[in-house]
Amino acid sequence: MTLYLINAKLIDPEAGDIITGTVHIADGKIAQISATDAPLPESAEVIDCKGKYLAPGIVDLGVKVCEPGERHKESYRSAGLAAAAGGVTTMITRPDTSPAIDSPEVLEFVTRRANEASPVHVVPMAALTKGRDGREMTEIGFLMDAGAAAFTDCDHVITDTKVFARALTYARSLGALVIAHPQEPVLSAGAATTSGKFASLRGLPAVSPMAERMGLDRDIALIEMTGARYHADQITTARALPALARAKANGLDITAGVGIHHLTLNALDVADYRTFFKLKPPLRDEDDRIAVAEAVASGLIDIICSMHTPQDEESKRLPFEEAASGAVGLETLLPAALRLVHADLMDLPTLWRAMSFNPAKRLGLPGGRMAEGAPADLVLFDPNAPFVMDRATLRSKSRNTPFDGMRMQGKVLRTFVSGTCVFEGH
Repeated sequence: MTLYLINAKLIDPEAGDIITGTVHIADGKIAQISATDAPLPESAEVIDCKGKYLAPGIVDLGVKVCEPGERHKESYRSAGLAAAAGGVTTMITRPDTSPAIDSPEVLEFVTRRANEASPVHVVPMAALTKGRDGREMTEIGFLMDAGAAAFTDCDHVITDTKVFARALTYARSLGALVIAHPQEPVLSAGAATTSGKFASLRGLPAVSPMAERMGLDRDIALIEMTGARYHADQITTARALPALARAKANGLDITAGVGIHHLTLNALDVADYRTFFKLKPPLRDEDDRIAVAEAVASGLIDIICSMHTPQDEESKRLPFEEAASGAVGLETLLPAALRLVHADLMDLPTLWRAMSFNPAKRLGLPGGRMAEGAPADLVLFDPNAPFVMDRATLRSKSRNTPFDGMRMQGKVLRTFVSGTCVFEGH
């Protein structure tokens, strides 16, 4: 199949610029990028982008799909449809399923299900310890052979430092990437919000931002000791940023990410105990939100993700302390992220570097680039199209979004995976 996308504003996150041009797609790849007025073959299939923005598809690191174990919350089919509608062309999926993805057999099962059901690429991660219990490491080598892109126990912090050090040492010998959740587990146990006046007024159990800094400090010391490749999944506080900057300056192989909800919402959004705003880690103060957004703009924080965590109505319709943590984000990631652009916190190429180029690069994937020879995984979008978010329209099985009823800007018009249009908006 050969296709020409003409009259598009092309976002190149690698070069950091935007040009107007035409993208020629052939055999699932970007065959050529040329000026808009270049002559086209008479038989070519042409899509006029009408001056809208065309960017590499989003590579979303840390998506929870609830297969196996909880398909009623999210399946590979429903997650894939939500991803396509949100401009996400690659989902890097988490192993915090039931049972955990901690053996080659379970990994092969989910890979097969994903390939059958999802219209977008799915790249699975595997657990770092068996059952994510933090006691015995998984067969990292066999899991890598079965296709695991990285290893993580997700929000289960390994409390036994010796076990974590051994796992990092083994991962280092195989060149495996370890992803961890930097929190001091005892301080953060049972916390529903960030400590401060607001949490006290609401009578909610809270955790100090220092818990994140303490968790990160421990992990950095272990990376220095083992030389492992490491990614912090959620850096959400200003207190953690100097430690991250020092680790990078010292040459450690460390990257960091942040979920879109921590970049666009703050602790006050919890308001009257609204459980759709209960996340892990909890939403932070506005000063932290701004500091973290600026860290993304400067490149200190490398990756923005949706941290898509489906929860059913029963687990959210509970008192705030007891409600499950997490929010869906595949479909809302792009319009929410565009808030950062509309607020002049960063430009579009910088945003796409964090959402597409950097995650693909960190995991050794071919996507995330607007370049000849790159996969034709692309999203066409209008960053200024206004709409009111209605969670009833979401394609995820679970619809626990904090953006319900909010006015947003930015609509996906088309999503292409390997040159094939998998979503067309209106």
